[in-house]
Amino acid sequence: MPTDLEIARAAEPRPIEDVATQMGVPIADVRHWGRDVAKVSLSAVERMGPPRARYVLVTAATPTPLGEGKTTVAVGLSQAFAHIGKSAVVTLRQPSLGPTFGIKGGAAGGGYSQVIPMEQLNLHLTGDFHAVTSAANLMAALIDSHLYHGNPLSIRLHEVSWRRVLDVNDRALREVVVGLGSAADGVPRQTAFDITAASEVMAILALASSVRDLRERLGRAVVAYDRHRQPVTADDVGGAGAMAVLLKDALDPNLLQTLEGVPALVHAGPFANIAHGSSSLVADYVGIRGSDYLVTEAGFGSDIGAEKFFNIKCRASGLEPDAAVVVTTVRGLKAQSGKHHVRAGRLLPEDLFGEDTDEVVAGAENLRHHIGIVRRFGVQPVVAINHFPTDHASELAALEGVCDDMGIRYAICDPFTGGGAGVADLARKVEDACNEGSEFRLLYPDEASLKEKIESIATEVYGADGVSYDLAAERNLARFEELGWGSLPICMAKTHLSISHDPSSYGAPRSWTLPIRDVRAAVGAGFVLPLCGDIRTMPGLGSQPAAVSIDIDKDGNVVGLD
Repeated sequence: MPTDLEIARAAEPRPIEDVATQMGVPIADVRHWGRDVAKVSLSAVERMGPPRARYVLVTAATPTPLGEGKTTVAVGLSQAFAHIGKSAVVTLRQPSLGPTFGIKGGAAGGGYSQVIPMEQLNLHLTGDFHAVTSAANLMAALIDSHLYHGNPLSIRLHEVSWRRVLDVNDRALREVVVGLGSAADGVPRQTAFDITAASEVMAILALASSVRDLRERLGRAVVAYDRHRQPVTADDVGGAGAMAVLLKDALDPNLLQTLEGVPALVHAGPFANIAHGSSSLVADYVGIRGSDYLVTEAGFGSDIGAEKFFNIKCRASGLEPDAAVVVTTVRGLKAQSGKHHVRAGRLLPEDLFGEDTDEVVAGAENLRHHIGIVRRFGVQPVVAINHFPTDHASELAALEGVCDDMGIRYAICDPFTGGGAGVADLARKVEDACNEGSEFRLLYPDEASLKEKIESIATEVYGADGVSYDLAAERNLARFEELGWGSLPICMAKTHLSISHDPSSYGAPRSWTLPIRDVRAAVGAGFVLPLCGDIRTMPGLGSQPAAVSIDIDKDGNVVGLD
């Protein structure tokens, strides 16, 4: 079979104006970015009329470090609706260069269920990530300049909470000291870098509903605390307006298409393990007006991606999902049996691919837990069994038996080799689930305390017995309540390799306590961020990063990008 890159290059895309017209986007609201990509102006939302699409979330059981093809399923599902006589739009997060050049690779989908142009999507696209990086680092520079020029706001050096960002996995930047050298080189202080996708600016971009909302969110972002332990905002420092200028064009969602010509809105790229993990509100506002079905994706498993999609994104957007597809694979469930040593940044162990139905059944406890999470929010779940060439027939049959025992809708699908046709059965099951209807409900009310919200997620979503708080977490939670931020939702930062905080804990862990070592406030984005266990907000490169295999051949073509 050809590589993803070869398949994408062989495609003949439709004119991007035709893709926009199919959605009902006025041509006046389409701004070309090269031949096959466009920006859609936010004014299109008002001109397109009221929402009309069924809203379908694609989430997953706990993935392996290489992922289980969730984006490929989402793209394939959007294509599959045309095969059953329906129209669809897919909204996806923009790939981060961190995983693209790391172990996981790009995020355009795969095989015959891809978004094209694949190279442009996986690399710079329209420069939105660079705008986010520039805006965040501009504010960091303004803060350090403020400190150098007398610190009139009396900012405490050890309570500058704003970090610089970079869209590269670089563990050496997790803790740094700036301002070294002579007195003219700035005020020395310890700080850190986050990856761009985990920055508050990226979350603000993803959750802003308009240019005005973007500006207001940037202005109230807390960047530091003063000597009276009061918050200092971006507006106080004076850089929020300049950040908004850098981000103004980036707020418009990017329009691309799938290999089968389905409209794809690719916008914003927060990571679900260290941010809220969903594409932008404005992309969904456009997409839900432009088809029969809007398919969107939340990062990693339902314990983090779907939970945050429901509690943060739906709370902000006012949109309610009609169904949720839970992607699972044979290899993913076998990894959750606890009989294999799976580590982030490493390739999957060879013994994971041997035939063993007992491992599938043992790992299915993880799938059951994820189904329970979706149902906890009142949403109809449908299981997508994503078929890989390494699957054995007996293992697929065992997984079907698990789904039959649960009495849940499911379909074996093959979006990678079959494109939309390979996902048609899943599309029919999703249509049935949407027709049956959901009774969506949030996990906690706004007025619950921050600790009550954290403990609801820990016990009702993760299955923990309770929560323990380090002293720093206790102090920050108390401070945030005093400052009036107690009504904000929670955005947990934890590993994606386990339902618990411990990446070596498999299946559906029981009899454990969730440790919270620290808590941050992203007031501009509109959430509070507890850090669970040893989670990091700047990933590192593995021993075999994809970057070493990506190159340009003698004809100037990119090679190794998959």
